[in-house]
Amino acid sequence: MSQERQLVSSGTEWEDAVGYSRAVRVGDTVHVSGTTATDEDGDVVGVDDPREQTRYALELAVGALREANASVDDVVRTRLYVTDVDDWPEIGAAHADVFDEVRPAATMVQVERLIDPEHLVEVELEAICEG
Repeated sequence: MSQERQLVSSGTEWEDAVGYSRAVRVGDTVHVSGTTATDEDGDVVGVDDPREQTRYALELAVGALREANASVDDVVRTRLYVTDVDDWPEIGAAHADVFDEVRPAATMVQVERLIDPEHLVEVELEAICEG
């Protein structure tokens, strides 16, 4: 018997174009898709500011968690894709602001570029929760 699948949408045009959801919950596990610092108008937030981009992207990702009836406390893994690993202190500080007490397993990987050249950071979350 397969478990119920809950899809969380950000409402952006990209979900239909690419065929993905902002987040997916199956059972007690929530996966939040790669999330960048992009506002509802499609503009990049925090251009040239890795800490602000990380903060904003995490805010969006945590919002998706909440829509899936999960919280920051349920996060067990984060992945951060960054265009310049030398920005790790600012990116790490923004991550710590959100997850300091939770302390999920975390990975930071430098990539050549993200979908918009102004993006410096993309984040993914995984959470395990009850109910």
